[in-house]
Amino acid sequence: MIPMLATLFSNPILFLFWMIALVATISIHEYAHARMADRLGDPTPRAMGRLTLNPKAHLDPLGTLALLLIGFGWGKPVPFDPYNLRSPRRDSALIALAGPASNLLFAFVLSMLIRFVPLTYLLTSLISILVSLNIMLAIFNLVPVFPLDGEKILSGFLPAGLAQEYSNIMRQYGTLILIFLLLPLGGTSPISALISPVIGWITQLLL
Repeated sequence: MIPMLATLFSNPILFLFWMIALVATISIHEYAHARMADRLGDPTPRAMGRLTLNPKAHLDPLGTLALLLIGFGWGKPVPFDPYNLRSPRRDSALIALAGPASNLLFAFVLSMLIRFVPLTYLLTSLISILVSLNIMLAIFNLVPVFPLDGEKILSGFLPAGLAQEYSNIMRQYGTLILIFLLLPLGGTSPISALISPVIGWITQLLL
């Protein structure tokens, strides 16, 4: 994947489109986490001001910079209290799943606009970038490594004992594993080699 910052000087309009798409994509992703937690009975995201699509509530400076520089990034994590949930393990997985699912759903809806609604070239370009970025963020976050959503999702489906072991390992080593996966080895990072074919297939399917 090409970092967005690389387009700043070569194509400023494209860079602007990427920035708009970035803000929208992260806001939708984090809002979906907050909305799901709220629906499952936890008032924490609402109390923390996260039940909004306002980008100011969701953008993480480091995650945004990472997305600009290396093509992968994240938003500010949505806090929730598992003790407020009826089934903490299952509901935590559903809260985690809501983010990537919202991005994929948004990408699908936008792709239908491109297919069936007459649009200007610039608007089609912006929507295409939105589709691509939503797919990228969704698939990246489904990687089952802490602190990504995929770790909580997988833990919710594993048997209780195995899930606890997996979570303990991820809390200790997950960040280091993720950093290793993001390091460019032989010209590309392991995580890019892993998920780029999936991202490419879904993008081709929708666009």
